[in-house]
Amino acid sequence: MKHKSVLLDEVINYLNISSSGKYIDCTLGYGGHSSKVLERLDDGFLYSFDQDSEAIEFSSKRLSEVGKNFKIIKSNFKDIKSYVDFKVDGIMFDLGVSSPQLDDEERGFSFHKDAKLDMRMDKDNPFSAWNVVNEYSYEKLCDIFYRYGEEKYSKSIARAIVDNRPIETTLELAEIIKSSVPMKYRNEKHPARKVFQAIRIEVNDELGILEGSLRDAFDLLKVGGRLCVISFHSLEDKIVAKVFKELTSDDKLAGGMPIVPDDLKARAKNIAKIVPSEEELDINNRSRSAKLRVIERVR
Repeated sequence: MKHKSVLLDEVINYLNISSSGKYIDCTLGYGGHSSKVLERLDDGFLYSFDQDSEAIEFSSKRLSEVGKNFKIIKSNFKDIKSYVDFKVDGIMFDLGVSSPQLDDEERGFSFHKDAKLDMRMDKDNPFSAWNVVNEYSYEKLCDIFYRYGEEKYSKSIARAIVDNRPIETTLELAEIIKSSVPMKYRNEKHPARKVFQAIRIEVNDELGILEGSLRDAFDLLKVGGRLCVISFHSLEDKIVAKVFKELTSDDKLAGGMPIVPDDLKARAKNIAKIVPSEEELDINNRSRSAKLRVIERVR
């Protein structure tokens, strides 16, 4: 795969990997982060989650060339507690869509390449972008474009989509979006970018499952274990920041107590919040909006 995993070195550094530790990669993808963790394990073990069969097939071969002490679980990370019922030393999330998924025109994630409307991270999911585009009401389309895409022309775009149904392909949809916004707006950035993001988030319920999954992951950490999360847009990062703030703050019940009881103290401490270096931005344009947040469990 031609794309280097975003913030790869930083994640590996901040995971503080022990050669005998247990680690979870909640977003295996094409194995960039998992392979680097596995390289550092002797008698430790890695559990990697993904719902994309193509990514799993590729990464299974990639990780097998590094070591044998790993297990790949075909499932969404929202089910992490169904598969892991023990404490681990570190957990990582690399949110959003992977570069190979974007590059594979048949997956229907890209507004630059012609494909059937799809955008499913899990191909076994019967619900796709086609259902959103062709079956959602005008009001519902307005809502997801505004909330998940932060699109200011959500109403005119939704109206154009409803008026032009059925819509079958990505380029067909991209042209309809382009024709429904002012010329000046078209020239700033591709007007389909935010709408495609919103549809992808809706199809895969990316934001709906994130908050609970972060809390579940934190519950699985040992004291001293670290949780690393890479987000790629503000909606994801707001959820990550909210959960991390709650975990790193003393319980509100402590109020103005001069001494905060142990059971009301913060459960974690902040370790890092970083963005890609200029060097990485030059190498990997996809990293321009990435942000890594890291916390460590203290109780």
